[in-house]
Amino acid sequence: MPFQSHRAKLNLTLEEIHRLETIIHARTEGVSRVERAKIFLFYNDGESISSIARILKTNRPKIERHINKALEFGIDVALNDLPRPGKPESITMEDKVWLISLACKKPKEFGYSYELWTTDLLSKHVRKYCEEYGHTSLKNLSRGTVSKILSANQVKPHKIQYYLERKDPDFDQKMANVLYVYKEVQVVLEKGNNSVYAYLSYDEKPGIQAIENTVPDLPPSPGVHPCVGRDYEYIRHGTLSLMAGIDLTNGQILANVTDRHRSREFVEFLKMVDEQYKDKEKIKIILDNHSAHISKETRAYLNIVPNRFEFVFTPKHGSWLNLIESFFGKMAQTMLRAIRVKSKEELKERIYTYIKEINDSPTIYRWKYKIDDFSIV
Repeated sequence: MPFQSHRAKLNLTLEEIHRLETIIHARTEGVSRVERAKIFLFYNDGESISSIARILKTNRPKIERHINKALEFGIDVALNDLPRPGKPESITMEDKVWLISLACKKPKEFGYSYELWTTDLLSKHVRKYCEEYGHTSLKNLSRGTVSKILSANQVKPHKIQYYLERKDPDFDQKMANVLYVYKEVQVVLEKGNNSVYAYLSYDEKPGIQAIENTVPDLPPSPGVHPCVGRDYEYIRHGTLSLMAGIDLTNGQILANVTDRHRSREFVEFLKMVDEQYKDKEKIKIILDNHSAHISKETRAYLNIVPNRFEFVFTPKHGSWLNLIESFFGKMAQTMLRAIRVKSKEELKERIYTYIKEINDSPTIYRWKYKIDDFSIV
């Protein structure tokens, strides 16, 4: 008489059978879940434990363990591993608090040369001093455990996140002055741009490098290499400075490319602007607090042309309020990106060519942030 198993049947429903078959044929399922799904289906079809073990090339105890789990908890639970208790945690909350307090201080406070903690340095420090401070459970602390404790408490002493401390006590007032000019421009444009004032946003872009290739670039070649090929070696020819102002009413760029950007060059730019706007009573210029803008030489020139210019200074660390920065950003990402020239003179010519291209089809930059907070009476 054949051996009769006294183990209960699974008695799977059609819906459960369909789910198990889906798991077996799914490409993204884990190996263990696929194997267990096969075990349950074979057992549900009447296969013996030994037969299933032979088909799946595994052992009987493993098959029995999964089937017993399915009979006790159901197939949904049996498809996955049950949570295990694991080793009881020996690191107390007091230990973690002490470790985190160390991480919130700089290594140099403890005599190290490091500016920031590394998990290796912090774990070594903790292991060295833990018994002295009554945290003996940390004497075998690993770098991985340090990382887990810090991550769980959202502490990252190995990283720096920069911020800008506002040091200009008149920041809000200076920002308001700049935004008021933008509001004036908005009103001027709405009324047909017939103001007796000229409005400029001005800044310098120093350090534009004149870099030459040592060998010519290789053009893209279909099926060979899709990009421009360029040798790593290059020759430096020095740098140039771009002094530029954007007319806020029509988008035209006024520019002067120089070797330096001292007071002398700034005064030359002001003279060029003065000539450009002979028909305007006054020229309002938004600019930053560069020393050349308030130097003796600059003030001496302004005294020669009294009431001709009105400077509106951005607050310290407030260059983002100056619309010309948008133009410089676009220029850096397009025309200056990966530029190669044979001389500073060629670089200057190409910058002026770019300015001409912009002025042939100018874009009026409009400021929107907080602009509606102001009204022109």
